[in-house]
Amino acid sequence: METTAVILSGPERIAVGQLGLNEPSDEDIVVEITHSGISTGTEKLFWQGNMPPFPGMGYPLVPGYEAAGEVVEAGRATNLVPGDRVFVPGANCYEGARGLFGAASARLVTPASRAVRIDKGFGAEGALLALAATARHAMAGLGKAMPELIVGHGVLGRLLARISVAAGAPPPMVWEIDKDRQSGAKGYQVLHPDDDPRRDYRTIYDASGAPDVLNMLMGRIARGGEIVLAGFYADDVSFAFPPAFMKEARFRIAAEWTPDDLVATRQLVEAGMLSLDGLITHTRPAAEAAQAYPTAFRDPDCLKMILEWKGHA
Repeated sequence: METTAVILSGPERIAVGQLGLNEPSDEDIVVEITHSGISTGTEKLFWQGNMPPFPGMGYPLVPGYEAAGEVVEAGRATNLVPGDRVFVPGANCYEGARGLFGAASARLVTPASRAVRIDKGFGAEGALLALAATARHAMAGLGKAMPELIVGHGVLGRLLARISVAAGAPPPMVWEIDKDRQSGAKGYQVLHPDDDPRRDYRTIYDASGAPDVLNMLMGRIARGGEIVLAGFYADDVSFAFPPAFMKEARFRIAAEWTPDDLVATRQLVEAGMLSLDGLITHTRPAAEAAQAYPTAFRDPDCLKMILEWKGHA
């Protein structure tokens, strides 16, 4: 069995090619992907060659961890059937390429336990569930305060704000320095940092991924306030100690989502409490991946790029 997939063979060396697939077991499903997303965080670092070392890294690789598609084969030991629509957070099923993420493919093989059944009405937005679950993971659970300030109005920042509003929390303030990205708020306000006089935020969530943002935020938190690092940071994150000392600042790092986050997020969307509308700004046929990836990473107007895989299986 073979598939058409995006293959990243080195920094800024990306193409669409053919790869063999591992034979599915009784615990596996075979999924024909309809849509996959391009991450401007981790995938950008792979594309640039700046990704910090993780187990399983290396080139060539199939990128992507956001995909939605239809089950076409299901093993006897699975709880899925052909025709089910699922979200798949990547796959490690390729011959001749690493699948550290592995979602940018027309067809993939994955354990059924990694897939989540979604409503058949989910189109391209089904590929956004991983980001939404990441936002939910950052703020859900005991001892976690909802954000009063969110830094960055990209897709992650918007999802953090929308989930806060859906949870009934007071609407957070959102900072965004790019004027074109200041629009699109739903139930909350977006300002340039220079236009916000407040300096007593108790909980700040950073979704910018900028390693130099902490010193600026230190002057905006209340004494004993918390800064949550919700983005992904390729460079060392540092801050001046005296201001943090005087504020008795606390820091928390939010990691990736868990299966429970994914299920809870899906339920929010299907119940109409969380909207994924307006987050996808660009779509390209998968055959144009070599053009789509640079656009996703370089075009400030691109919030989220989706590859369409119909007809490539």
